[in-house]
Amino acid sequence: MSEITDIRSKKGYLCDMDGVLYHGNILIEGVKEFVDWLNREGKEYLFLTNSSERSPMELKQKLGRMGLEVPESRFYTSALATAKFVANQSPGCSAYVIGAPGLHNALYDAGITMNDVNPDYVIVGETRNYNFESIAKASTLVRKGARLIGTNPDMTGPDEHGIIPACRALIAPIEMTTEKQAYFVGKPNALMMRTGLRLLGVHSNEAAMIGDRMDTDIIAGIETGLDTILVLSGVTSASMLKAFAYQPKYVLNSVGEIPG
Repeated sequence: MSEITDIRSKKGYLCDMDGVLYHGNILIEGVKEFVDWLNREGKEYLFLTNSSERSPMELKQKLGRMGLEVPESRFYTSALATAKFVANQSPGCSAYVIGAPGLHNALYDAGITMNDVNPDYVIVGETRNYNFESIAKASTLVRKGARLIGTNPDMTGPDEHGIIPACRALIAPIEMTTEKQAYFVGKPNALMMRTGLRLLGVHSNEAAMIGDRMDTDIIAGIETGLDTILVLSGVTSASMLKAFAYQPKYVLNSVGEIPG
């Protein structure tokens, strides 16, 4: 069986978004054909993103503006995974949050209240509203005993302007100031991957993980027992592969190569 035939034979796909489907607000070439193929072939798929900025409804609308109609149920974000984790760990807890509305909404929906005086957690995700005051406040609260959580361990992410800072870069000053290490919930954390597989409804040996990052997408797929597909449309280039002790099963230029 050829590589592309093997990829097409899978029943389900966990698929990253940033760098796989789009850069910022620009759809990557071949993505529409890929999504059309998934629907036409009756494949199970879930867009599993480490970005915590947007809710599933906002992601549905974002893709809709690009000409893709994808149901809200096809999205699972690190914000949802973080909210689920924190709520399970400490029901009814409170948090000081540095992040976008997608993270705030997920936490509210999980029963977590906002608190900038004596929170149980400091939670950090991607945001465009990042400033010295919020870093200083978060550092003070962590030193006073709040536990530090990051929605995902991505240091950088792609947008239409190039490579920009992501969650791990934003949380680093707080870690350095407090000498406390954050716990990261998103990929490659097995918590998010197991939830994603359960939502997909397909056994791991019948599914594949598609992503553009070796350090989150590909290692997450390998450690969850999925076949892995690295696409070179995001942050990883072919020349970077030799730096990693593990390798993807398949390497494609983009998801546009998958449709039959």
